[in-house]
Amino acid sequence: MSESENVRILVVDDEESMRRFLSVLLEREGYAVTCEIGGAEALTRLEQESFDLLITDLKMPGMSGVELLQKALVREASMPVIVLTAFASEASAAEALDKGAFQFLEKKAKNDEILLVVRNALSMRRLQSENQVLKLQLRKTHHEREIVGKSEEMTKVFKMLDKVADTEATILVYGESGTGKELIAREIHYRSHRCHGPFVSINCGALPKDLLESNLFGHMRGSFTGAIKDQQGLFTVSENGTFFLDEVGEMAAATQVKLLRALQEREIIPVGGTKPIKINVRLIAATNADLEREVAEGRFRTDLFYRLNVIPVFLPPLRARRDDIPLLVDHFLRRLVPDGRLSMDAETLKALIRYDWPGNVRELENVIERAVILCEGNELHLSDLPEKVVAGPARRGSLIIDTPTMTLEELEREYILKVLHYTAWQKKRASEVLGINPSTLYRKLIGYGIAEKEDGVAPTRLEEGFLDEDRDAA
Repeated sequence: MSESENVRILVVDDEESMRRFLSVLLEREGYAVTCEIGGAEALTRLEQESFDLLITDLKMPGMSGVELLQKALVREASMPVIVLTAFASEASAAEALDKGAFQFLEKKAKNDEILLVVRNALSMRRLQSENQVLKLQLRKTHHEREIVGKSEEMTKVFKMLDKVADTEATILVYGESGTGKELIAREIHYRSHRCHGPFVSINCGALPKDLLESNLFGHMRGSFTGAIKDQQGLFTVSENGTFFLDEVGEMAAATQVKLLRALQEREIIPVGGTKPIKINVRLIAATNADLEREVAEGRFRTDLFYRLNVIPVFLPPLRARRDDIPLLVDHFLRRLVPDGRLSMDAETLKALIRYDWPGNVRELENVIERAVILCEGNELHLSDLPEKVVAGPARRGSLIIDTPTMTLEELEREYILKVLHYTAWQKKRASEVLGINPSTLYRKLIGYGIAEKEDGVAPTRLEEGFLDEDRDAA
């Protein structure tokens, strides 16, 4: 099938000779051509039929070509429009292009020139159509990788996303490995007005530090050994979209300086280059490290931290939202076995809920996939799970309660101390994880008889109930 086959072109001109000329020229190339004498007739035709390209005269009785152009694009925004005129001027050309015309041509243009512009216009339409299909496929993939959770902890995350997704604010996502930081970043992208632009991601810890800068900002030919040609960086590739920087805490100091400039000045300079390149990108960063501690110890720039940490989003580990485990199991089973023939018995689900999941949601997904492969019937059993999962929680100090022997007050105290230990006694961070005000946390610590210490410094002994780790060390 030729590229011109099934392509429909609408030609609008009040001169019969011009309509006849364009019909013969275009039909000879295999295009299907329909002609109309004026703008009103053309709009009626556009309401009844669809066309791949509109070619219109600029000056016509009743409705001008520019008016027709504007009204036609309201009906079919992706249809390219070529404007023809016998009296070309810079002003008329600029007006037509400003209103959305693909190109402006003089009627005295050569046949080859007209055909070239027509082919270019149709190629652009095909690319736009293919791009839309790809975006729909990406959206479908995105929805298949949706964020699952109804726990209180995840409800707080979803509420935060509702507030910040369609803004331009830089976001820093905190969370352990496997909690779904990239899924959160994608969700923010697809909820924003940048959803039609690209989503580009890079893991800063996955590349050698000397190559990361080149990948981020691009490089010029000859700037280092192996740079045989100019190369765009990912900041340029993600233009008009979202750029996700995972494990940003792994970035070298020199690269941190260039990233800070990109955020402040909205421009980058490729490695080996001297001319700044303007960028229009929304940045989302993520880390599984305590960046505040990294800043305090001089491993991460203070100014960059505050540029990134405009809106912090804290993703809870899976062990802190066990209520979501049945939902996640059901989600993974439906994705792996779409016909619904596979289920899970109650004991197996209980084992999954008891386990601590150091690898978080990613580990749970892998365990479910493994179980599906090993399962010999229509129901998953304990024998399909890894031994460590069946054995139960092995991490020290976990708050798994097999027998309810603790009061609610004791449980709250134990959990607060656990979070403080997890955050290395950074009380502000701990209060954010707990979802309470710092002043509330301080009052509770005083109530527990724990002496005040500077942030980041644990008490030498937590009176009557210090953590297992501290007890062992004592």
